[in-house]
Amino acid sequence: MNPELKSTAPEQDASIPIEPLPPHPRLRLHRSFSSAHLPDSRNVIVYLPPGYEAHASRTYPALYLHDGQNLFDGRTSYVAGRTWEVRESADAAIEEGEVEPLIIVGIYNAGSRRIAEYTPDRNRQLGGGEAAAHGRMITQELMPWIAQQYRVRDDRTSTGIGGSSLGGLVSLYLGLSVPERFGKLALLSPSVWWNQKSILGYLNERAPEIWERPRIWLDVGDGEGTRTVRDVEQLARRLKANGWNPHHTMHFERVAGGTHDESSWALRVRPMLKFLFPAKPQ
Repeated sequence: MNPELKSTAPEQDASIPIEPLPPHPRLRLHRSFSSAHLPDSRNVIVYLPPGYEAHASRTYPALYLHDGQNLFDGRTSYVAGRTWEVRESADAAIEEGEVEPLIIVGIYNAGSRRIAEYTPDRNRQLGGGEAAAHGRMITQELMPWIAQQYRVRDDRTSTGIGGSSLGGLVSLYLGLSVPERFGKLALLSPSVWWNQKSILGYLNERAPEIWERPRIWLDVGDGEGTRTVRDVEQLARRLKANGWNPHHTMHFERVAGGTHDESSWALRVRPMLKFLFPAKPQ
């Protein structure tokens, strides 16, 4: 089995309550969000930016991130105590005026069904292929529900989706399949290798039909293995060939010393937010 699957596929049952309270007052945990499109419910954790309660009329862009249990809370993360530190990075970037205040929605994965939901097509050995249904859960059920609960802006230029490893793969797939919903993509160490790199063919197929390119952050650590680095670099070249403009609609970074784990992805959160959600001039 590919080591990426082992290192990022928690077997937790996200439908079972696992902690009494989130670790910060601006994190809101919603348990057991269910879907008509998928068999499993999952928890959803929502980050609210500094000042959210004080500015009752303000609306905010939204970033939806996969593997939500790994983003904020060390008690629920795949490696205990190690998270993406998303709250800490977002707070610091917002308070220092680098990043527009935003709402971040962490979507817990479905445990043993993570591979199925995070892959766009079926692999003969590994299964998978339910990413389209996963996308319908997000766009048709979760996003409208979030809009009812929180003051999010729902236009595509204010909405992003992202993740790492297979979470990065499914985020790229959704950004290509429903570009009218997502104008920003965060692709950290995406699993380009899945099913003989079929995502590259899908990119070639969809790109001519996408009139306005979503803004993409793409990265890979040089400590993630030769094949992973080579595959992500190939994706970067393919994006450029299909009309993404480096430094304008796409940022690609080969991270020195970067590895395939939460601690390394935590170091990339702040620059990713700065590229996708830069603070607006005053």
